[in-house]
Amino acid sequence: MRLTRRGPASAAQPPDGGDLPGNGRAAAIEVSHLAKTFGGRTAVHDVSFSVARGEVFGFLGPNGAGKTTTVRILGTLIAPTSGSAVVAGIPLTAGNEAEIRRRISIMPEAPGLYRRLTVRENLEFFARLHGLAGRAARIDEALDAVNLVDRAQDACGSLSKGLRQRVALARTLLNDPEVMFLDEPTSGLDPVAAHEVHGLIDSLRQRGVTVFLTTHRLNEAERLCDRIAIMNTSLQTIGRPDELRHTLFDRSLDITTAAPLTDPDRVFTGLPAVEGWRAEARSADGTAGYVLQVSDPAQAAPEVVRALVAAGTDVLSVGESRHSLEDVYLELVEDQEGGSR
Repeated sequence: MRLTRRGPASAAQPPDGGDLPGNGRAAAIEVSHLAKTFGGRTAVHDVSFSVARGEVFGFLGPNGAGKTTTVRILGTLIAPTSGSAVVAGIPLTAGNEAEIRRRISIMPEAPGLYRRLTVRENLEFFARLHGLAGRAARIDEALDAVNLVDRAQDACGSLSKGLRQRVALARTLLNDPEVMFLDEPTSGLDPVAAHEVHGLIDSLRQRGVTVFLTTHRLNEAERLCDRIAIMNTSLQTIGRPDELRHTLFDRSLDITTAAPLTDPDRVFTGLPAVEGWRAEARSADGTAGYVLQVSDPAQAAPEVVRALVAAGTDVLSVGESRHSLEDVYLELVEDQEGGSR
């Protein structure tokens, strides 16, 4: 079934600068009207958003949406065509690139480890590249954080992909970053290994590290992220998952009865907080489903149950419809693709 929309979605962008609304935390990343073109192709168009310190911020979008380009700009790897940004409290300018790099870490989708070197040797190599003092202690702390102390002497080539991802996370922790950019950190991992990475991201949140997460796993973003942004060259929307669901979709109740109602219109019409209804296709087991558009599920549900019982109906279930982050994502992306054709 096609989900009921409230109306056209807008890119609800938070104001530039300062504290983020409602959370009391200063911004770790501030982006204002950022744009990047390559020749005649626009990769990022007029993007503005803020990320709070200690927030896990999800950055979603289809392939070619400008996610990686945005991360590369904020990570000082490429310069924007126009617009401005502040990363870890430092304005993004050519003169500040070295200082920004000292305060951030980037974990690309491909970990980029030397497979013939041991885990510790890899971390030692990257710590030297960063010019870090107290390398041995930093490496020990990073290994402990990702639960790899007992694998420190193993060659990276002998590790599973999940363990190599943990080594890559340890590498990003070496410089004790304020902001971490994680690009598809669970790509290609089995559910157990992905769950371990999720636990590491949760621990980073608890340590106050800001995590900027790009992922194609929408259930992963919904589980981990305080807020998400959906990108498709320009920013489509931004907010907490529950906010996006309530903004984009009408609230509704899902009703299942043991058999179809003889006169559903008579049962549902005129009930408090019920604004409309539709029948679902009849199930093979003979049960029937109805979706009621409501203004207030808590007010409508008891009245609906009473009306169904009064009509002699066997009620199997009544519950508020739960639109997933995938529903939000698909609606926004399909809207833009449909409008561009």
